[in-house]
Amino acid sequence: MHMDKQKLELLIQQALQEDVGDGDHSTLCCIPADAMGKATLRIKQDTIIAGLEVAEFVFDLLDPNAEFIAHHKDGDSVKDGMIAFDVKAPVHIILKAERLVLNIMQRMSGIATLTHRYVQALEAFHTRLLDTRKTTPNFRLLEKEAVRIGGGLNHRFGLYDMIMLKDNHIDFCGSIEKAIHLAADYVTAHHPHLKIEVETRSIDDVKKVLAVGRVHRIMLDNFTPEQLKTAVELIDKRFETEASGGVTLDTIRDYAASGVDYISCGAIIHQATSVDLSLKAVVAN
Repeated sequence: MHMDKQKLELLIQQALQEDVGDGDHSTLCCIPADAMGKATLRIKQDTIIAGLEVAEFVFDLLDPNAEFIAHHKDGDSVKDGMIAFDVKAPVHIILKAERLVLNIMQRMSGIATLTHRYVQALEAFHTRLLDTRKTTPNFRLLEKEAVRIGGGLNHRFGLYDMIMLKDNHIDFCGSIEKAIHLAADYVTAHHPHLKIEVETRSIDDVKKVLAVGRVHRIMLDNFTPEQLKTAVELIDKRFETEASGGVTLDTIRDYAASGVDYISCGAIIHQATSVDLSLKAVVAN
């Protein structure tokens, strides 16, 4: 598992608290506490499956004795009608975990599937696909993991692990040059491990950044493919390059043809559609 297990456990505990509250009264009222059950997660549409490791983690967290059998692994291309996993555990555990596991896997599989389509579109180019911070609050850990499973790369996780000087920072600061110098001085003094990326909105901005230097990556925001090609040639590999804004599955190849190193796309997360999955339980012998 690539995720921080402590962060994942916290996410799961908070999600369970949101759902269960002071008890699953529907189950408590009519099912004996010692009843055992089996459950099968069935895939109901073709997809890239994601979240199997998380599902196993959920059941293990609720009951270390739960028997979880995965029939596929995260990132596999699966078909309608296939079975993703079987689990044997107390019925109370299965019903407590059911909606959380489905929500996680449906969402993650949708993101992984859409990401995979974007990654496939980039196969002929050296350009790599990045995600963004346009995520669901408190669910970023799993959404970014789904991007990774789908073949994309994770951009910064939050505001703390990279400096990105965007338009608002530059405008509030006064100029792109001043913002870069202040950021570079700040990194030297306080956080030498942080990389600096600066957003540019025009070829003129790019020229200003090239004159200053002191950054690791230049973001080319809302450039047309033609403008992007000009900017990439101007930068001439002195800094990493990233295209952002206005990129769709239909246009991504046009942007990649510019030679840009990365394309960041919020749509792979916020426009992904959840996948149809079902969890069916029966009484265990």
